[in-house]
Amino acid sequence: MDYGAQHARGRWSRLFRPRVSRIGRQRVGRHGLPASAALRHVDPVLVLTALALTAIGAVMIYSASFARLRDEGFTNQFLLNRQLLFAGIGVVAGGIAAAIPYRRLRTWAGALYGVGVVLLVAVLSGLGDSSLGAQRWIDLGPLQLQPSEIMKVGVIVTLAALLAQARGTPGGLDVLRAILIVALPAALIFKQPDLGTLLVLLALLFGALLVAGTRVRAMLALLTLGVAAVWGVLHVGVLEDYQVARLRAFLDSSADPQVTGYNLNQAKIAVGSGGLTGKGLFQGTQTNLDFVPEQHTDFIFTAVGEETGFVGSAVLLALFALLLWRGVRIAMLSKDLFGTLLAAGVVSMITFQVFVNIGMTIGLSPITGIPLPFVSYGGSSLLTNFIATGILLNVHMRRI
Repeated sequence: MDYGAQHARGRWSRLFRPRVSRIGRQRVGRHGLPASAALRHVDPVLVLTALALTAIGAVMIYSASFARLRDEGFTNQFLLNRQLLFAGIGVVAGGIAAAIPYRRLRTWAGALYGVGVVLLVAVLSGLGDSSLGAQRWIDLGPLQLQPSEIMKVGVIVTLAALLAQARGTPGGLDVLRAILIVALPAALIFKQPDLGTLLVLLALLFGALLVAGTRVRAMLALLTLGVAAVWGVLHVGVLEDYQVARLRAFLDSSADPQVTGYNLNQAKIAVGSGGLTGKGLFQGTQTNLDFVPEQHTDFIFTAVGEETGFVGSAVLLALFALLLWRGVRIAMLSKDLFGTLLAAGVVSMITFQVFVNIGMTIGLSPITGIPLPFVSYGGSSLLTNFIATGILLNVHMRRI
């Protein structure tokens, strides 16, 4: 069914209005095209872009970690090998996400959401592992699972399933349900604490409501509520001391340059020292001498900036732009509202993470611990990004 005529009011909803071709109106089975036909519509640009970003990430992770690993007695390729293992698992998971007709996810949304919440509760119980004052992981032997990353996909699917039922402008009850869907995992993630992932969930909520065609008044009310909540959090004292210190460093990095402002200052030095073409792969002094903390994870962009310069950084940003353009295109070409909301959710997630991660390395946003998609070290993050890419492929393959 073509929901385009009902698909909300306003500029943004018209942009993402599902389109239905003549072929799409034909009977193609309960869940769309058969697998053999769907495979003919794989988006090679999307696949190759995701793999290219992953390859760049692997090189940068090696560059940002080999000197420190060598000094600590590990092999130079220790983190690289683990990231490649995660990439292999992610490709398989993304393939599975692409193979299962995406309309089935609509009936599985509740189960996916429930499993995610159970895992988040498990993290806060005795099953969770703590590191650097945060309890975010479940130990699986040689690997660690971060449920808050996996929960991003669960929230995307659940919001899409809920708002697709509205078939037009979501009413007040729909908006309230969407807020509650995000509020439960957000509260559990805040307890870990993981402010970065919490912000990603809020971005997913805003993006889903916007694309679903929520009325302007409701969106403005939601924004006002969000601003009030942020103000309350900052003044009630529920944030950890280090989180408050990061916010202060963002506002004034010179106030305490050796402690709270150290990360930001070193990140700016690393990125700025790369110049036009960079110092060369594996030749970055800030990188090799370990001046930038957590460089292989949250601050991986500093290694890109120092060693490949403006040119390399521009190439990386162009790849992200290409990935996001394909995602927006898939959302616009989807034959139903559910597929549009799925694709828009993935685009919202990646866009927000790219902006905040790169922004915090150059002082445009506070340091929140959000990884750079496909590039930062981390198995759960990479797995989530490949599953999200698989969902995009799924919608694209079954667009007719």
